[in-house]
Amino acid sequence: MALNFQQRSSVFLRRVLLVTFLVASLALVTLYSREGQDGPLHAIQSGVSGAVAPLKFVGAAANSGVNSAGESFGNLTADESTLSGLRESNAELRELLSQADEYKQEAQRLQQLLDLKDLYEIDGVGARVVGNPDEAWSQTVTIDKGTADGVETGLTVMGTSGVIGQVYSAAEHTAKVRLLTDPDSGAAARVESSRAEGVVRGSLEGLLYLENLDADAVVNPGDVVVTSGLGGSYAPGLIIGTVVKVDTRQGESTRRVVVSPNDTTGALEEVLVVFGVGADDDTDGNDGNEGGDAS
Repeated sequence: MALNFQQRSSVFLRRVLLVTFLVASLALVTLYSREGQDGPLHAIQSGVSGAVAPLKFVGAAANSGVNSAGESFGNLTADESTLSGLRESNAELRELLSQADEYKQEAQRLQQLLDLKDLYEIDGVGARVVGNPDEAWSQTVTIDKGTADGVETGLTVMGTSGVIGQVYSAAEHTAKVRLLTDPDSGAAARVESSRAEGVVRGSLEGLLYLENLDADAVVNPGDVVVTSGLGGSYAPGLIIGTVVKVDTRQGESTRRVVVSPNDTTGALEEVLVVFGVGADDDTDGNDGNEGGDAS
């Protein structure tokens, strides 16, 4: 009984205190609303706000730190969970960049062929190299154009900056090209500066030699060598390369000149098969006159 009485007394006391607190709060709110800015309740409010402001700042900073830590942890967790995906994305990006670089280089090579075609007024067809020689000593390649595209045996083939060989076999949709560097090749040629004529031949070591020159022909390192068109083996007036060395002195009966090709044949990808050159008729006529003078 004593315990029940104490519990009832405690409940009654709490109710009395609650009613008293509500009546006091209502009175204070009414007084606060009626007094001016200089009233005592407003003054007390200002003082209390100033006292607790540092505590609010500290609480806000702590809360911000907790939020930042939570976000960092969330990001760390996300990175770990998506690491495999990021690696795959990076690999795909690298592949795309590599492909873009390949396309850029291909576009540059094709533009060089177009520039060469315009420079010499060439009538011809572009082709891709689709096969390399089976034997290490053979200097031949296979292209993806054949008789169906107008490619025939004997036509001149150019790289991005000069003559690289001649078609020696043609099927309907493919053809084989013997490069100038092949030991079995031979192209009638002329030294552009002195008009001295000879034959450019390949060799087992991959060098080009200008042979069969007259003993008194003037040839110096740096001279440009072009096709002469004599014998009809190659289209005339197309650049082959540059003289880099003269083996013997002028006046000797046998002379051999080393020629550096104007275009590399080590990594051919696109070529131009020459059907004809814009100045064929005039060049052939000049060749005949010059040949007569030389003889």
